[in-house]
Amino acid sequence: MMNEDNLTLINPQTGNLAFKISSFIDSNPFEELQRLNHFSLIWIKKGKGTVKADFSEYNFNSNTLFAFSPYQPFLFQNNEKIEGVVLNFHPDFFCIHKHQQEVACNGILFNNIYSPPFVKIDDTASSTFDMLLTQIKAEMNNKALAQYELLVSYLKIYLITASRLKSEQQSESEIIVSENKEPFILQNLKNYIEIHYKTKRSASDYANLLNITPKALARITKNHFNRTLTDLISERIIIEAKRELYLTNKAIKEIAHNLGYDDEYYFSRFFKNNTAISPQLYRDTVGFGKSMS
Repeated sequence: MMNEDNLTLINPQTGNLAFKISSFIDSNPFEELQRLNHFSLIWIKKGKGTVKADFSEYNFNSNTLFAFSPYQPFLFQNNEKIEGVVLNFHPDFFCIHKHQQEVACNGILFNNIYSPPFVKIDDTASSTFDMLLTQIKAEMNNKALAQYELLVSYLKIYLITASRLKSEQQSESEIIVSENKEPFILQNLKNYIEIHYKTKRSASDYANLLNITPKALARITKNHFNRTLTDLISERIIIEAKRELYLTNKAIKEIAHNLGYDDEYYFSRFFKNNTAISPQLYRDTVGFGKSMS
């Protein structure tokens, strides 16, 4: 069940959700596929289960924080009763692209195609989050002068704390697997994807660049990223498309061309297959922050 801690701010200009904090106890509000037009930070405080996100599936336990971007598909299947806290915020309330230098969560907490969309919460972070959530609830009930500025400050601390923790955990994971040569291949693969994802789409392209067989590449990507190379490239294209749709006033045809698609309609179908909405509807519902770029 959801409890009385559910508090929502509405954008007066659009009538859409701007910022929301909610709690759930002994229930799973995410058991059906979610494709939301805002960012979601879901802290599972108790319970365990499985989450399906994008092209992958992961197990989770208590004290796990999930971070999902607008229209990123996910659903939770719990093995036992779960409880937790959710923070939702719309890009018009807080844009992670605009504030990247301040919070550095884009590419770590959000839009990180090379790692799972969650971070394990330790005791120190748990205390910090509990304190921040208490302050957020008090401020949302207060509605005094400069409410927006204070809420954004609390949200920034929340994001920075989670991003630092995830960076530390990623570094520890990389040390564990550094005893063989695969980490070098993985890093080179990441670099090649960043350079070539707009023009090279096949496994054989990247296998040739890495001087390994497509079969070996398939095994490595599956073992370390829990998805195929095609999935990785598709996710990378979608992330860039979303960024362009939000931060620029470029026509969809131009965005498609910049991403290597000569056919705007083929690109739109690709985007919709991965997000369940069209590029234009994404721009209409997530917002349009070209003045922020």
